[in-house]
Amino acid sequence: MGAYFTVRAAKRPRPLPLFESISPEDPRVTLRSGKVMARAFAASYERESREAVARAFTTAVLKTYWSRIQEPNTFPFSLPPRFARMAEADLPEAARSLARTMGKAASTLEPLAAAYLISVTYTAMLPDETRSRLGAYYTPPPLAQRLVAMATKAGVNWRTCRILDPACGGGAFLSAVAEPLVMATNQSSPAHVLTDIANRLRGFEVEPYAAWLSQVFLEASLMPICQRAEQRLPVVVEVCDSLRAPEPTERSDHYDLVIGNPPYGRIVLPRELRESYHRSLYGHANLYGLFTELATRFAKNGGVIAYVTPTSFLAGEYFKALRSLLSSTARPMNIDFMSVRKGVFEDALQETMLATYRKASVHLNPPTVHFIAPNNDDSITVEKGGTFEISDGGRPWLVPRTQEQSRLIAALRTMPHRLQDYGYEVSTGPLVWNRHKGQLTGKPGKSNLPLIWAEAVTPDGRFQFRADKKNHLPYFDIKDGDNWLITRTPCVLLQRTTAKEQSRRLIAAELPSSFLVEHGAVVIENHLNMIRPITQSPAVSATVLAALLNSSPVDRAFRCISGSVAVSAYELENLPLPSPADLKRLLGRNPSPKDIEQICSDLYALGGAV
Repeated sequence: MGAYFTVRAAKRPRPLPLFESISPEDPRVTLRSGKVMARAFAASYERESREAVARAFTTAVLKTYWSRIQEPNTFPFSLPPRFARMAEADLPEAARSLARTMGKAASTLEPLAAAYLISVTYTAMLPDETRSRLGAYYTPPPLAQRLVAMATKAGVNWRTCRILDPACGGGAFLSAVAEPLVMATNQSSPAHVLTDIANRLRGFEVEPYAAWLSQVFLEASLMPICQRAEQRLPVVVEVCDSLRAPEPTERSDHYDLVIGNPPYGRIVLPRELRESYHRSLYGHANLYGLFTELATRFAKNGGVIAYVTPTSFLAGEYFKALRSLLSSTARPMNIDFMSVRKGVFEDALQETMLATYRKASVHLNPPTVHFIAPNNDDSITVEKGGTFEISDGGRPWLVPRTQEQSRLIAALRTMPHRLQDYGYEVSTGPLVWNRHKGQLTGKPGKSNLPLIWAEAVTPDGRFQFRADKKNHLPYFDIKDGDNWLITRTPCVLLQRTTAKEQSRRLIAAELPSSFLVEHGAVVIENHLNMIRPITQSPAVSATVLAALLNSSPVDRAFRCISGSVAVSAYELENLPLPSPADLKRLLGRNPSPKDIEQICSDLYALGGAV
């Protein structure tokens, strides 16, 4: 759309290596290696200049890509016009050469693969803050195709359906749905196919350049149809803020399928948006939760929602309003869990799931679960995991995350007891240490209390007073008004942050009463949870509770509800536990950890296998 601005580099650009070293035999290797080089080149620029460089470089890749895919065409088309005037930078010849190499490589790939590898090059070149703000982590083609297949199984009729991707940057899903849309048109003329798709397919995207990429890649996917029709695809992507888009009022304006990979991350909402999305909000707002509520508004009754999202909403306290909304308006039909976090999305480490929901009041079949894993050849493996039930209201959803957890879930549904029934509650260690740096000290003293850090809870579940990590000191100088930081009663300490790759998610230790007697009191840092008695005589002792939480069966039960690296108080308080009476009856007075491990295995119906 006319001339573009030129942005001068704020720093001298980093020289690029020779590109002849990139093998032309494997276009995916060429594009991935080129992405690494392009990111390093972009990092030589300051923020605004870096964004302009990312756009200029990606456009250079696209020009070569587009020119090459037009070569065999009888009616070659120019690159689709931009949606907005945006600043771009002058590129050195070395960068232009790399862009040409990558464009040529992309032109030999299927459109979906080319679109993905070009798009992730663009996002890799963006400043980290910009990428995080936009939530620009695009979907690999195998996952996009899998979600489209899930939508098909959920009952989407590709011959008649209206489709919306409300966060369509990169065009992964617009391009992925193009194939079933074309196949469903049967013997229609090419011109009719294009008109039909343009009438039924919509994409919203807030960032103009990413929106343009989506239109370009969708047209590339439909290029054979465009050539036979001798016309190009009408614009189906709209640059807008989806969260402020007007909700359809007529049934005919709603969508049969709302599909996509919405952005994620906490956001501070203005009052009007918080009021608008109040049905799904409790405490902090997360972008993907808002986009999920948006999908329930834009989908018609009986319509399908198909989303790629983090798993954190399945159990987290801040998502209980969203779970309540989904359980009442759009219950899940299928969930696919990614078996790994690393290497799925470019430059993101996130527990991820694919899910389909149906907006309906009656659901005849229980939802199903599958487990998917990426293969080295850019494909995925899908494994069945059975069915599950969801809780009404906002309670955590108990869903098996692995094949082995399916039997455990059945036992958890029969367990009504929680920590409160044992006589305990959970809170976070009150000290945020970097707000009180001046009060940390390395020596005991009259006003100095032991400071309990997360490393005091050892991986094997013992309490060991220590401060081993950088900036950690073992004592805290109590000042006037610090009584709220002090713990004087025995409790169970439990690490607040663990990852699913660790052998155990729950790592607990009893804070010994002897240690409290010796020192009078302690201060507990906020990377630990405190599980404290709420009665003089808890149904289960702190010693037994710590051993219970450290057992393999309880750890496996926790993995069924946890959706993030945080071990939250809310999830702990909703963890299904054996009856206190059963524990007392089976354990006797002085059970060993081994006894507790075996008894828990029996109580969780694991057949003695731990």
